[in-house]
Amino acid sequence: MKGFLRLLRAEWTKLRTVRGWALGLAAGALLILAFGLTPSRQGSCGQNGPGSECTPLHGPSGQEVSDSFTFVHRTLTGDGTVTARIAGLTGVIDDGAGGQKEHLVPWAKAGLIVKDGTTQGSAYGAVMLTGEHGVRLQYGYDHDEGHAADAAIRPQPMWLRLTRTGDVLKAERSADGAAWTTVGTARVPGLPATVTAGLFVTSPQYSERVNQGVVLSGVQGGPSEATATFDHLATAGSWSPDWEGTVIGPHPGPGDGGGGGPAGGHTARAAGPQAGFEPTADGWSLTGSGDIAPAASGASGGGVTVSQTLIGTFVGLIAVVVIGAMFITAEFRRGLIRTTFAAAPRRGRVLAAKALVLGGVTFVLGLAAAWVVVAFGVDVLRDNGVYVHPATAATEARVVVGTAALLAGCAVLAVGLGTLLRRGVTAVTVSVVVVVLPYLLSVTVLPLRAADWLLSVSPAAAFAMQQSEPRYDQIDNIYSPADGYFPLGAWSGLAVLALWIAVVYAAAVTNLRRRDA
Repeated sequence: MKGFLRLLRAEWTKLRTVRGWALGLAAGALLILAFGLTPSRQGSCGQNGPGSECTPLHGPSGQEVSDSFTFVHRTLTGDGTVTARIAGLTGVIDDGAGGQKEHLVPWAKAGLIVKDGTTQGSAYGAVMLTGEHGVRLQYGYDHDEGHAADAAIRPQPMWLRLTRTGDVLKAERSADGAAWTTVGTARVPGLPATVTAGLFVTSPQYSERVNQGVVLSGVQGGPSEATATFDHLATAGSWSPDWEGTVIGPHPGPGDGGGGGPAGGHTARAAGPQAGFEPTADGWSLTGSGDIAPAASGASGGGVTVSQTLIGTFVGLIAVVVIGAMFITAEFRRGLIRTTFAAAPRRGRVLAAKALVLGGVTFVLGLAAAWVVVAFGVDVLRDNGVYVHPATAATEARVVVGTAALLAGCAVLAVGLGTLLRRGVTAVTVSVVVVVLPYLLSVTVLPLRAADWLLSVSPAAAFAMQQSEPRYDQIDNIYSPADGYFPLGAWSGLAVLALWIAVVYAAAVTNLRRRDA
């Protein structure tokens, strides 16, 4: 044990006395700080400057939500049932040339809803026919239920029924209005004795990833609209006598740069369908845009995530892998490794000491830099009008510690690669190609599927430790690395890096024992 402690002290002395290595590690940490504390994004939520950041909408559980749709409703006191047939469901999106084209986005929604009034963010439960996901029961903004077989449902018309018993909602569907199938039941806390219930339609923003030349890939998309025709309306229970219409929340549609419709009438546009509601001979026609769902960052949402404040990790990573490779190859180049092995014949222990020293120092520097960025970088962005999605203290702690572990693990991996390759230029090049290049390709030129695969098998999988926002199945977002989303879970991504380190170090130790210094 004393011998290994002496090895650690010797390697620490080497690291701190070579000025280039010490300055390189410090530069890596400073680059993370510089990128994280510089207001590179401005004005995504309005005017720049303090107080211009977005004000988010929160649901009944305090979560950030979207709550925008067209609503034709009556009030229901106590228990009751509403039934309707969706006779037709169509949609439109921008055609890219200033006009519109017919397209129903996958998560366009039309159906029946029970809600605590018309206030945005209030408790609700709804049964709906979607564009491509069949009939669903959704409630609480982040709950989505439906049988797997229902996802194949496309035919229209479709009958829907929603029954309220206390705070329990039962959703049913039928192809003919006679034979009914239960979609699901849900308990919705917070529903008052008198609720607002009826028909609704909404259609979320669509997005797709496209290549922009040879170097970069990007995202294009925009608002969408859906129009649903309802008939065969029937109610049971204590309902108010007349149907009323309301457009809830911002109501952007194709050809509309944003904006919002009035809360209770029709919204006219220069082109495309009328966003609002109007009675028909035997029911209602509703056109809506927006979503009733969790709020998401990325292409289909707004703002940035906590992990995006750590964009400088990529640049700092280059510095630490270069130093990691040189930490061992410099001794091979100068022949000093023979002296090291003469003083410590157990070569595996020498390699372990180098890894522990460099990994430990990198972890401490990375931890400090990541903590400062997460603690203060968010304030810098918000002061410049950029909305940052909040994260729990546990998530922020995992992001900070995970960033430090990512940097330390990649530095240690570079030491192992340097031990195998022995030549400085070769080791540095291979380390950058293996560790850094996969991340760079994934956030720029690769299609999303290829990027996900590469970030699942390369050491860059450990970037998943920085993800701070969940994925939602009921949101067709582009969950890309550029927006802070990764294909693996946080600890699974770190495990991939650990596996790379284990394989490389097993090969490096074998190589050290078989070859002369």
